[in-house]
Amino acid sequence: MLEFDNVSKSFWTGTQRKVILDRVSFRIELGNSLGILAPNGTGKTTLINMMAGLEKPDEGEIRRACRISFPLGFMGGVVSKISAMENARYIARLYGLDPDYIEAFCRWMCNLGEYFDQPLGTYSSGMRARFTFSLMLALDFDMYLIDEGMPSSTDVEFNRKAGEILRERLRNTTVVIVSHQPETLEKFARSAAVLMSGRLYMFDTLEEAKQLYDYETQG
Repeated sequence: MLEFDNVSKSFWTGTQRKVILDRVSFRIELGNSLGILAPNGTGKTTLINMMAGLEKPDEGEIRRACRISFPLGFMGGVVSKISAMENARYIARLYGLDPDYIEAFCRWMCNLGEYFDQPLGTYSSGMRARFTFSLMLALDFDMYLIDEGMPSSTDVEFNRKAGEILRERLRNTTVVIVSHQPETLEKFARSAAVLMSGRLYMFDTLEEAKQLYDYETQG
């Protein structure tokens, strides 16, 4: 379970205060994957980072009663100066997991060959995305956080393996995905919400959320 209780968050842009959340309360139960529609510039990444614990609210409380992933593609948890192997083992220890298993899973999953033992700073953006996605799957969370969608990869074998594992995980885990494109949410979301003007409007279905989103963004 992930719960926001009367949460507020804003930033000073230099000329005005940008409100992301204004006394917002909602709850996400395990087993009920949620898609959040949000126009660009409304605070999608800030919201997903708050869910992960990477950013704190100005007011209110965020309660986490399950294992919640870092956002897909988030690079703050890995160190560019050390190898994927060293990163995998270090993060495994942070989560109290078996470093041998996490290393072996990531090595098999991302299939980087000799680069797996080279510093992440030598990787292309696609290679880094493959490693961080592999690491997220290796840690086996109760709730996965996705900002905008899957990392792009030209590696067909990686896409096949990642897709199969993620589909299997979705049977037993929960996904929260935030995007400005309704079609991005269709494969994941059972319920939906719209983030707009500091408010989060919750709906039982994606179709209901799309009606409000389309009205506000196109009307």
